[in-house]
Amino acid sequence: MAHTRDEIADWFRVLQDAICNEVSNADGGASFTSESWSRPGGGGGDTRVIQNGKIISKGGVNFSAVYGELPDNNKSALNVDSNSFFATGVSIVMHPDNPFVPIIHMNVRYFEMNEDVWWFGGGIDLTPHYVDEEQASWFHAQLKKACDAHDMDYHPRFAKWANDYFYIKHRKESRGVSGIFFDRLNEKTEGKPKADIFSFVQEVGNAFAPIYTHLMRINAERSFTELNKAWQMHRRSRYVEFNLVLDKGTKFGLDTDGRIDSILMSLPPETGWKYNQEWPADGEELKTQHILQTTYVPQA
Repeated sequence: MAHTRDEIADWFRVLQDAICNEVSNADGGASFTSESWSRPGGGGGDTRVIQNGKIISKGGVNFSAVYGELPDNNKSALNVDSNSFFATGVSIVMHPDNPFVPIIHMNVRYFEMNEDVWWFGGGIDLTPHYVDEEQASWFHAQLKKACDAHDMDYHPRFAKWANDYFYIKHRKESRGVSGIFFDRLNEKTEGKPKADIFSFVQEVGNAFAPIYTHLMRINAERSFTELNKAWQMHRRSRYVEFNLVLDKGTKFGLDTDGRIDSILMSLPPETGWKYNQEWPADGEELKTQHILQTTYVPQA
């Protein structure tokens, strides 16, 4: 069955509700606020934000379904001719208070120009302030399981794509321990019907809450020092740099007159750029930096 754009958007709304419930229950100290908004050019969305929780310092679970005229620069970037577009999806970023709880991002989305020109995109990636290689391996295993349920080629293909996409070129390091990333999946690229591709996107969306609530629970009670918090601010600054300089979703939202507060929901509540900051030579900070500069990086 070929799903309509409205059916896809309705499922994304359900996913938003489910993830907000799971994350707020795991946090145990705060709930999501909800703010509906309209886009002047057509469509709108629902921004859900959690702040000052027991575990989450600031997090957002955004739903949007927007449509209208596509700006010329976006048409060129997307290599399409049609003027009208429809885009819907759920975008998530969680910034925890404890430096040992990782930042996480997920996006699942659908884009349509007309009945014949459409595609799905998305992914999940993890950004630990301190890389725990055992937890990173567990995280990647969960993503592999979700991918393998639909296509054994998906995980190696989308994991490589993530390493390429989440690389901060000007810092020569990855944003985190990567994950999976995919874009412009359609019947022609995948040799699969629309329903099968949508089923995979649903699998990815449904994987988010079990993965992240597990990582929240096992790390939330770990004690930390002022050094750990300083490193957290440092790693958050790299996250900000990626989102504002390199992220295509941020650029698309800004170019299409999206709601600014919702687009920039991904930024942390506080961060810092101290000049020429130094870290202990034998500390975990530089070990993490080494991993981010050597392991989850683009390969020739």
